[in-house]
Amino acid sequence: MTDQTMTPEERAASLEGMGCRRKRVEDVRFTQGKGNYVDDVKLPGMLFGAFVRSPYAHARVKSIDAEAAKALPGVVAVLTAADLAPLGLHWMPTLAGDKQMVLADGKVLFQGQEVAFVVAEDRYLAADAVELVEVEYEELPVVTDPFKALEPDAPVLREDIKDQKEGAHGPRRHHNHIFTWEQGDRDATEKVLAEADVTVEEMIHYHRTHPCPLETCGCVASMDKATGKLTVWGTFQAPHAIRTVVSLISGIAEHNIRIISPDIGGGFGNKVGAYPGYVCSVVASIVTGRPVKWIENRMENLMSTAFARDYWMKGRIAATKDGRITGLWCHVTADHGGFDACADPTKFPAGFFNICTGSYDIPTAYLCVDGVYTNKAPGGVAYRCSFRVTEAAYFIERMVELLAIELNMDAAELRRINFIRKEQFPYASALGWEYDSGDYHTAWDKALKAVDYEWLRREQARRIEDFKAGRTRKLLGIGLSHFTEIVGAGPVKNCDILGLGMFDSCEIRIHPTGSAIARLGTISQGQGHATTFAQILASELGIPASDITVEEGDTDTAPYGLGTYGSRSTPVAGAATAMAARKIRAKAQMIAAWLLEVHDDDLEWDVDRFVVKGAPERFKTMKEIAFAAYNQAIPGLEPGLEAVSYYDPPNMTYPFGAYVCVMEIDVDTGEWKVRQFYALDDCGTRINPMIIEGQVHGGLTEALAIAMGQEIAYDEMGNVKTGTLMDFFIPTAWETPNYVTDHTVTPSPHHPIGAKGVGESPNVGGVPAFSNAVHDAFRAFGLRQAHMPHDHWRIWRIAENLGLHG
Repeated sequence: MTDQTMTPEERAASLEGMGCRRKRVEDVRFTQGKGNYVDDVKLPGMLFGAFVRSPYAHARVKSIDAEAAKALPGVVAVLTAADLAPLGLHWMPTLAGDKQMVLADGKVLFQGQEVAFVVAEDRYLAADAVELVEVEYEELPVVTDPFKALEPDAPVLREDIKDQKEGAHGPRRHHNHIFTWEQGDRDATEKVLAEADVTVEEMIHYHRTHPCPLETCGCVASMDKATGKLTVWGTFQAPHAIRTVVSLISGIAEHNIRIISPDIGGGFGNKVGAYPGYVCSVVASIVTGRPVKWIENRMENLMSTAFARDYWMKGRIAATKDGRITGLWCHVTADHGGFDACADPTKFPAGFFNICTGSYDIPTAYLCVDGVYTNKAPGGVAYRCSFRVTEAAYFIERMVELLAIELNMDAAELRRINFIRKEQFPYASALGWEYDSGDYHTAWDKALKAVDYEWLRREQARRIEDFKAGRTRKLLGIGLSHFTEIVGAGPVKNCDILGLGMFDSCEIRIHPTGSAIARLGTISQGQGHATTFAQILASELGIPASDITVEEGDTDTAPYGLGTYGSRSTPVAGAATAMAARKIRAKAQMIAAWLLEVHDDDLEWDVDRFVVKGAPERFKTMKEIAFAAYNQAIPGLEPGLEAVSYYDPPNMTYPFGAYVCVMEIDVDTGEWKVRQFYALDDCGTRINPMIIEGQVHGGLTEALAIAMGQEIAYDEMGNVKTGTLMDFFIPTAWETPNYVTDHTVTPSPHHPIGAKGVGESPNVGGVPAFSNAVHDAFRAFGLRQAHMPHDHWRIWRIAENLGLHG
């Protein structure tokens, strides 16, 4: 079959463009073991770095004796803060406007903090030398509770700023206080609460957890003294931002720095920020004149790289007797650890937590967040969510469940009567966001019908009767969740990191033979960018996706972008891709008009070609146009066919979803089993349904881990109790349930292709669904609120406290 005989539908299908279930092109090399990760980088003369880490959560460093380590054959150097101080590199800026020690400067603030950096000929020698470095510590009082950290007599943690009254985000009211961030109308909200028919108040804790990517963090730094060029390979989710940060810290001109992110084995937010290992590797390479590799082990990754969550959320919700929500009040105590190293946009010290009104038309709301220093590892990354949206979604979904209990009302119906209606979009929330589009009622009705919600409630009632009669020891919980996420950071007018506007980019070059290469400012960590971005281009340019190469992660070749995290790839870089393609198509139309000897306006686009209006037999395909762009002198046009687009979105995008989890719980053992999980997502235009389903499955499994056992726990001395994979819950195929995925499509009105993003959504909506299922199972016996994670022991304790073991 030829171009001339194929129908437009057949030609569109051959492109494998948007909407096609195209297999991931990346998987061919990954499944053959041909991925190229940071630890695969091997350079001549390469050295290896390893850290001496503090065993204490809070201690003064009295002395460091590295002589025995330096004397070990094969050890090249041992760096301490004293070595970095003359270079001004013993502290580094964080993404949150704070500063953080690179190596311990006088004291340590969390267990596992970096104290010294050993550089040796191989990693085994480096590990041996770490054991020979003698550090004398003076233990100091430890505080791991953020509420105790704010007590008047709490130990001073950050002695470097203890007398500062102002922080990066305004006044500080205590030596361990970081910031206060407020949104909404406090007086109006408290008035609504005081006058409401019904109010509910509760403290909700979203525990500290960790992204725990398959590949830990690491880098290889190589300084070429002959050219003055520094090249760094690393596990970077934002390569260009890292290049700028390295330039600011080191003083090396940015054009002499090349950052390369090769294949990354998962990021999930863990690889957005800058870590001491990066700085020390660069310094060591400059000092030694040789490449230096640093790769952390799993315990180091869990103990010292950026954590997620750790929010104590006190909420109050007001409603009428018939269930109309009239007001929402929330105060958050945010535990940031020893340094405020959150990866949030500059103007949002608590991220996008002000999406905490969720999917509901709440007319009045107030939010206050207090950041607090404690003796824990710093961080606060967007672990598979967009800047604290997961905490916000969990908060509002738990508050709605508690309101349903207070009103003795079905939780599904309570949600329905409070949803933002379709005709209200674009919707201005009480806390400052403008939701772009949504059809929540349709999605909710579809979800409840799919699981036969009314039948499930009848089954649950029968199960309770059987339990009370002694015929079963297993309860049934129905976990509901309807979430609205905010992704696509973001508009430069209100989103930046360290002053860098959060736009993104795409550069496209069409070759003479009609194939193409696209380079983007993002970097894939498993999302399938090489597959899906090619599909966007296939639909926009009429070039088969198989003829399009997508490149990311090299700052010497890719246009400047702010990277991949917070589900911003499709909403921002995907839009840049479409806009760059449209620039090319506009030029292609002029070329086609010249070739066909007609005016531009006499042509129309038809899948993969421009055709003359009224004479469809006269056309030029993109392949023909591409060749003409390079071999014919076309009046008024430069040769070639390429374009670049830097896209600054006018607004965020707002994907949403409706989830239902059906869980059986054995009250005598605390064991749980997910019998059914239905996940409906609306991410706007769907680029590749198969990749979307994979993203949803992965995000739900991470949500399962967080809700049902995953936790970074500390004892009172600041010791990490869950610092290995024996203690930190990573679901295997045994624990992971089957998921049923579904969708509705509500395109974003301002996005060039109507896409909203989906990668973070299942984690955002999945956690409250799993948690609500546990709560719902015990609701009939008086349970209101139980803190996550819901592991077997904690569930057993719920049953014990409710007197169900009798």
